[in-house]
Amino acid sequence: MAERVAIVLAAGESSRMNTLLPKVLHEVSGRPMLAYVLDTCRQVDVARIYVVVGFGAEQVKERFSDVPDVVWVQQDQQLGTAHAVLCCREYLKDFGGQTLIVCGDGPLIRAQTLRTLIEKHEAGQSAATLATALLDDPTGYGRIIRDAYANIQGIVEHSDCTPAQLAIREVNPSYYLFNTRVLFEALEQVRPDNVKREYYLTDALSGIIATGHKVTAVTAVSPEEAVGVNSRAQLSAASKIMQRRIQQELMENGVTIVDPDNTWIDARAQIGQDTVIEPFTYIHGEVRIGPGCRIGPFAYLRSGTVLEKDVVLGVFTEVKNATLADGVRARHHSFIGDASVGRNVNIGAGSITANFDGEKVNRTTVGDNCYIGSGAVLVAPLVLKAGLHIGAGKVVSQESVNSLGSSPDTD
Repeated sequence: MAERVAIVLAAGESSRMNTLLPKVLHEVSGRPMLAYVLDTCRQVDVARIYVVVGFGAEQVKERFSDVPDVVWVQQDQQLGTAHAVLCCREYLKDFGGQTLIVCGDGPLIRAQTLRTLIEKHEAGQSAATLATALLDDPTGYGRIIRDAYANIQGIVEHSDCTPAQLAIREVNPSYYLFNTRVLFEALEQVRPDNVKREYYLTDALSGIIATGHKVTAVTAVSPEEAVGVNSRAQLSAASKIMQRRIQQELMENGVTIVDPDNTWIDARAQIGQDTVIEPFTYIHGEVRIGPGCRIGPFAYLRSGTVLEKDVVLGVFTEVKNATLADGVRARHHSFIGDASVGRNVNIGAGSITANFDGEKVNRTTVGDNCYIGSGAVLVAPLVLKAGLHIGAGKVVSQESVNSLGSSPDTD
């Protein structure tokens, strides 16, 4: 098996998105688009990932500063995809293996598709292989040109197509695998002879074909995987597809999602078996929900939330950066922020933790088997011992609790 590296093209600005944020940092289901692409590359055993950055490079590098397997490559001028790959030449001048090239704005990429691409490349002993897609509406994509024997002859970018070529439905979603030495030899010959006056990676493929090397195209990319993100509308479309994937996997693993179309779950969330997610629930960030819980409707769980077994959160309940132990009940209109809540605690309707004092966020700790009455305000920092009974409408501070002595009841 040949050694393999990946080049991820992530230097583009995307004027159509009308944004100051680098395109690859826009989020799909809670994660930057680039994060999905990097994960997928890792799943096909690449030895190193080279990410080509340009517009907003420092922002991208800062967001992924804790990623050890990425080499950042600067493209100072965005002169096209071939130019972007050429920026990696110095790093790969002595590398004789395979180079996988994908785009950082394609978050719907799947590892199985890349595995098919790799298998086809190695089985055919090709100099270059690309994975293609068949689309009902191919607008904006480069068209795959084949001869009468279905051999690939080249790729024509949408803006350079003739009327006949515009009718071709087989497109290039930019999944490539190259023999590295052949790739860089071909890139040296690419010229900006096109409408945009850019250096196209697709022209390198045409050059490889012209010099007699074998180039293969395998139709392996599903229409949804081919969705790239070049506008806010496409970002929304990609997010909806990702939500379907996330929720489908959760349901296959034993989670009940009552109304998937009206539920939003972050890609980083973990949810246990036999938990039920009611409609209009929003789960954002790194959230862990144990087995047998019931969440919603209209619940909001934020990053840092951990729910153990058999927790019930009801209508308009919000939890943020808090751990709720087995059997906790918070059924109506409550806010639980920056807290540790013990087992079998009941939190009445409208009760909240007041965790921010105007300068810093403070924590609340509630012991096992406490009862928090409706409309109670728990003023942090606060520690409630096990078994306390907080009456309805009470404002509870540490000072007021300490004044109770050994009494378990604040009524």
